Amino acid sequence: MSLTTLLAVNGTLMRGLELNPNLTNVGGKFIREEKTDKHYRLWSINDVHPAMIRTTEESNSVDLEVWELPMEAFATVLSNEPAGLVIGKIKLADGTEMLGVLGEPWLVEGQHEITETGGWRNYIKA
Repeated sequence: MSLTTLLAVNGTLMRGLELNPNLTNVGGKFIREEKTDKHYRLWSINDVHPAMIRTTEESNSVDLEVWELPMEAFATVLSNEPAGLVIGKIKLADGTEMLGVLGEPWLVEGQHEITETGGWRNYIKA
């Protein structure tokens, strides 16, 4: 049995979106939908993908999907993410933490903040 890890995603890696095959092609398994706690802000990066950053000020919850990945696939998924997206700990609405995709601060400079939409799916539907 191979080792696995959970990964919270908030953008184009989610089910049905452009980069979701980066998860499914390496054996990723959708586990559940979640939300962050209320200390996150979300930006659209040139309307191609989002970037989420944790803040000290209360802001909004962001919609997430939790995926289970084989550990040996973790590096493959990360290497296919756009520049400026990194892995860090994300605090969920229930107070637990898990690994997830975050944006580096430089990535959101001059970009359109979409925090009020609650998530990437809501933004691209609008």
